[in-house]
Amino acid sequence: MLTRGQRILQKIAASLAVVTAQVAVAWLVFVGSALLFFWMATEVFVEQEKDLDQAAFALAGDITTPETTSFMYFVTFFGSKNFLIYGSLGLALLFLLFQRWRFYSLKVVAISATTTLFNQTMKWLFNRPRPETAFLEQSGNSFPSGHAMIGGAFWGLLVYLIWTNVRQKWLRWLLSGLLVCWILLIGFSRVYLNVHYASDVLAGWGAGLFWLMIALFLLKRLQQRAGPNVKQQVEQNVEG
Repeated sequence: MLTRGQRILQKIAASLAVVTAQVAVAWLVFVGSALLFFWMATEVFVEQEKDLDQAAFALAGDITTPETTSFMYFVTFFGSKNFLIYGSLGLALLFLLFQRWRFYSLKVVAISATTTLFNQTMKWLFNRPRPETAFLEQSGNSFPSGHAMIGGAFWGLLVYLIWTNVRQKWLRWLLSGLLVCWILLIGFSRVYLNVHYASDVLAGWGAGLFWLMIALFLLKRLQQRAGPNVKQQVEQNVEG
């Protein structure tokens, strides 16, 4: 039979194992997202490889129907500029209503604004024209996809908030899985509608996830510097 001291040591060891695993996963995602972006940039602008983009357009063409097209128009709206502007502001205002969640308002606005600026800067630098076969008119350059990058960061932030606040394991996995599928579907809608190449979307996911990880780290440091009150509010939120 374990003594009280041994049980405490076991709990500490288990907690350290969880923290270590979380850090390892975070680093894996961070490095993987950076590598994905640079791989796509190299394929498009150095190797000038087009096989991936052509194969993705061919796949989309094989499943094209009027019903699927209508559905994709609906899906793509949730990564659009209009939705992300009002969606981010609405979510930030919602968090402001609850004292213990108010710091999340800053996270939503800061991540949405900086990801948009980052995306527009890269579009200007890479200057890749959009596909000529687009189903609808879209302004701006193609690489990386704003829907994939900015939308991915917005919905990815919701995954992070769910993962760090929902206590029930099954519900946390379910909601996170559904949101990840939603992010993938929004990205695919851009290829289906021919307004982006598949490489644009993959690069957007990589850049968006990369910046989301950096922003969350920086905001966490800011949160720690903001004083014990903010930290206690967040801890109460997690525990409650």
